[in-house]
Amino acid sequence: MKGDGIENPVFEPPSPDLRRQRQASPAGADAGVPEAEEGPCGWGRCAPKALQLCNNPEGYLAAYSLLAIFQGIVVNGLINISISTIEKRYELNSSLTGLISASYDIAFCVLSLFVSFFGERGHKPQWLAFSAFMLGLGSLIFSLPHFSSGKYHYGAKLEDTCQVPGTSSANFTCSASTKSSLPNYLYVFILGQLLLGVGGTPLYTLGTAFIDDSVPKHKSSLYIGIGYAMSLLGPAIGYVLGGQLLNVYIDIQIPERQDIAIDQDDPRWLGAWWIAFLACFFAVWLLIIPFTCFPKQLPGTAKIQAEKISETHNDGSEVLVETKNIGKSFKDFPVALLILLKNPVLMSLIIASSSEALVATGFATFLPKFIENQFGKTSSFSATLGGLVLIPAAALGQIISGILVSKCKMDCKSIIKFMIGTCSVALILNTVFLFAKCGNEPFAGVSETYNGTGTLYNLTAPCNANCRCLRSIYYPVCGRDEVQYFSPCFAGCASHLFNNMKKTYHNCSCIGKPERENGSEDFLYEAVPGKCPTQCKFLPLFLTFFFFAVVFTFMAVTPTTVAILRCVPDKQRSFALGVQSVFLRLLGTIPGPILFGVAIDNSCTLWDINECKTKGACWVYDNERMAYLLMGISAACKIITIIFVVIAVWLYKPPPASAALSQKDSETVSAIQT
Repeated sequence: MKGDGIENPVFEPPSPDLRRQRQASPAGADAGVPEAEEGPCGWGRCAPKALQLCNNPEGYLAAYSLLAIFQGIVVNGLINISISTIEKRYELNSSLTGLISASYDIAFCVLSLFVSFFGERGHKPQWLAFSAFMLGLGSLIFSLPHFSSGKYHYGAKLEDTCQVPGTSSANFTCSASTKSSLPNYLYVFILGQLLLGVGGTPLYTLGTAFIDDSVPKHKSSLYIGIGYAMSLLGPAIGYVLGGQLLNVYIDIQIPERQDIAIDQDDPRWLGAWWIAFLACFFAVWLLIIPFTCFPKQLPGTAKIQAEKISETHNDGSEVLVETKNIGKSFKDFPVALLILLKNPVLMSLIIASSSEALVATGFATFLPKFIENQFGKTSSFSATLGGLVLIPAAALGQIISGILVSKCKMDCKSIIKFMIGTCSVALILNTVFLFAKCGNEPFAGVSETYNGTGTLYNLTAPCNANCRCLRSIYYPVCGRDEVQYFSPCFAGCASHLFNNMKKTYHNCSCIGKPERENGSEDFLYEAVPGKCPTQCKFLPLFLTFFFFAVVFTFMAVTPTTVAILRCVPDKQRSFALGVQSVFLRLLGTIPGPILFGVAIDNSCTLWDINECKTKGACWVYDNERMAYLLMGISAACKIITIIFVVIAVWLYKPPPASAALSQKDSETVSAIQT
């Protein structure tokens, strides 16, 4: 290391914040990294000179970033965008697909502590090769149901217009259907997710710790920030790639049938969700090659570790770990875990980061739904907007914070204080929900009656009573009276036409005829597909404020990781990240979507109750109530975050200056003796 050692006092923290230095000398026990663990990039004696260009932190960061990107593509992109298609194809309800989604976190929680504990002293790049193998295998397993479940059969023709008695249409009644074997594929999807969870575990524990091992302390935050930012590209690519492939028919070739042709507007259309998983299987397995060629430690790691100055919280844990050499065998696991759990600074930072993770995962899951209902946009457009806000903002926040912490050469205490500032600004920006909210648009049978007939919260009225409408098919249309209807059938529309490739509905018995200023009642249509244009104009304002709220929220992510790595004994850094990963999932990423989902369901004003009287999805939400509930959860979590970060600053005790001086003296004597 060139800028952080004792030979360069410019970068030494001034007294009284002087830190204890760790010296990797032959007589210096296990404090550092033996130079024998460093080596060339290759496979045994096969070490081509060209590969040595990658035998550095930058080369490792490139491989790490690629693996993180593909992990994000599969786990946070493809699975999320494919889940509704999988529900329909394999006849699964949302609670079962929720179990599929949770399986990744379950595997991560179970294995995180053990992988980070045993991998700390192991060959970290080889652990990441194992990670790539499992991520690829999980992707392959997840795609297998498509190949063994046979061709997709989409059934008979569906009518979305009013079908009066006597016309030919499919007969829909509530009856017990034949038992299908398709739901049994649930266990294959769960297995795939469990394998993906096994593969993701080493990536964000051992992989991150290896970056911190290999670079000078003041550069660590920059490298980790870049790696984390790259991981956020994965979901973006996954959504775009998966979304495009869903436009391809699930069996590639659409069956040729004379009675009915299916297209993307048909509610029974299913896209080719499986193609991207298969492609990622091959791509991720290619990444096994670079990780197997990296040495146990990159060249120069021993010198960098020798010159680093310890910032471990001064509670005696570092001395205990060093003297008893804790972490070398499995019997040390309980003691090593107890040491970390008793570290008040570490636990405060973990609880703070878990609180932030709850909000982040909640919005990642439900921001598109919020935009769709609050501002009257389509689900696809809302998903696109949500991705354009969340992903660039999160990546920008992590890169900015990594650069600031690196350039300012912040010590552990300064990093934690920096987090207080970013979280406070994010809390202030969170008030956007108070003034950028919208009211509900007119909806027949929900917020208003059918031209004075029928009742509220009842979609059936005299004008559509004989249409045999299905409440299980939600296909909103906007009438010429600027009122939204649940479907063309509930609007009483008896026919439809295609005008310049655009579908329009006519002869709609439920839609009123508004008077025109010129007295004319000539209209080209009575209803068109889609929701009515919203009168609310707050979307640009909301997206702007929310973008910066996400930026400042994620500006705390990289500093949190760096602070955790600093405040624990050197030999427990990977293990500390493992402990953080467990708490992040148990307190953040698992309950986050559940809590947000409950809040959003609580703002529902009209539920889907089908012909079998089964309660399904929500049709209409109270926009104002939804905004207040989401703001309340977000604000409460951010206040909790700020409280625990303040506690971390208050409790943090840097190593005493006297210990640093005595350590330097002993290292000098040791160097002279050797």
